[in-house]
Amino acid sequence: MYDYVIVGAGSAGCVLAARLSEDPSVRVCLIEAGPSDDLETIHIPAAFGELFRTRVDWDYDSHEEPALRRRRIFLPRGRVLGGTSSINAMLYLRGNKLDYDSWGQPGWSYDELLPYFRRSEDNERGASYYHGAGGPMSVSDGRSRNIQSQAFLEAAGQAGWTANDDFNAGDQEGFGFFQVTQRDGRRCSTAVAYLHPAMDRPNLTVETNIQVHKVLTQGNRAVGVVGSRLDDEVVVRAEREVILCAGAYNSPQLLMLSGIGPADHLRMLGIDVVLDHPEVGRNLQDHPLVPLIFTHDQPVSLLIAEEPEYVRQFAEEGRGPLTSNGPEAGGFVRTRDGLSAPDVVYFSGPLMFADSGLGLPTGHAITYGPVMLTPRSRGEVTLDSNNPTTKPKIQHNYYQDEDDLRTALAGVRIGLDIARQKAMGPYHQAWLNAPASESDADLTEYIRGYTHSIFHGSSTCAIGKVVDPELRVMGIEGLRVADVSVMPTTGRGAPNASAIAIGEKAADLIAGRPPLDPADPHLLADTAR
Repeated sequence: MYDYVIVGAGSAGCVLAARLSEDPSVRVCLIEAGPSDDLETIHIPAAFGELFRTRVDWDYDSHEEPALRRRRIFLPRGRVLGGTSSINAMLYLRGNKLDYDSWGQPGWSYDELLPYFRRSEDNERGASYYHGAGGPMSVSDGRSRNIQSQAFLEAAGQAGWTANDDFNAGDQEGFGFFQVTQRDGRRCSTAVAYLHPAMDRPNLTVETNIQVHKVLTQGNRAVGVVGSRLDDEVVVRAEREVILCAGAYNSPQLLMLSGIGPADHLRMLGIDVVLDHPEVGRNLQDHPLVPLIFTHDQPVSLLIAEEPEYVRQFAEEGRGPLTSNGPEAGGFVRTRDGLSAPDVVYFSGPLMFADSGLGLPTGHAITYGPVMLTPRSRGEVTLDSNNPTTKPKIQHNYYQDEDDLRTALAGVRIGLDIARQKAMGPYHQAWLNAPASESDADLTEYIRGYTHSIFHGSSTCAIGKVVDPELRVMGIEGLRVADVSVMPTTGRGAPNASAIAIGEKAADLIAGRPPLDPADPHLLADTAR
């Protein structure tokens, strides 16, 4: 028996477990389906692609996507301590102020969330109005700074786009290097930042290799979870609360397996309905990316990263190409007039990132392209079976709304304009998989054929639809969800930063602590506000 049972040791779950267990009077159990994060490749930034489809990845795919030539889209998710923060590209990108304010939920505006972003952060640039120093999560400038990334930024400037040295401050627009969740050149996941420093606490139990199958309920109250480790059933009881931190795909799946979801869907699968909750699993969103891959003969891509001199540089200095997070640089733009904020971001990486990162690089290349930040298309997560080990059915419906396709087309044209600038000349010898022409029709077919996910699924247990602003599942006592699934919209960032802030805020909500004060004098001290 524990006070709190947390399901999922990912970006939010590790934060929540560490923060709740700061109170020695409560007993916390954190349950993770995957193993510990002791694989060396987890901690070498440039090796993140080697983790895809391994034992530390849930290895999901979408259902056939009608607007993408019925392709199934690869959707990696971390199945390991640290969750997806242990296998992602380490970008530290909050959403835009407008994103959080547009949620319209009490306690979740940008100004109310900013103190939680700051509390979590140990930014190597130091504290300011927008950033924290001394928090658990290391945020740093990248240590690779590949020559191709430099060239991409120079080309963006030649194309007329402005520079930006901090996408997490007052203005997102412009091009620059991204900050990353790294410490001394190595990955800083939430397991590294939050969980491992707390592991020796006697009131914190961390269970790995247990896949939770359902939430146990008595009447309208959650009382624990049941799952399995290999062939052994495991039951863990919660005296106060069960908190799902399993992510955009697994949190709604667990709710439905527990009888909490669309009643007709559950009955069709023979699942006893505990609560008819039609919105569970709906509102699924993601950021689609259109990759533009340009090959060349310059020996400067990440293919050189494992050469002895760079292995030594990484081991001794924590620098060099092995510290590359992939998308080292990029920029936020508005593709049309009249928008209140950027609708596209470019991620640029000094490598051949083909087939959603599953294809082996066959030569030196640079990959970049538009990521659609404000898609109108919506998908859903449902069940294909009442067997809890069956993967959920994921349908993103990319480009279901034609406006998303128009944005993608405009984004590709901006990307091609950057490619033609002088600074990109040495790295623009051939366009891999180029369409027959650059007509709207041919580029649209290219977009349909090569768009893939940038792995930012969210919003399937949204605040105001599935959970209330306290993150409590509406209609069930003692049950909350605290991960990116509660975000009403994905927003204009990389969700990992938001997941960390959600974990921080959830800890205060659960513990009954007052919210952090946005008007704290320390927050207001920065004259650059």
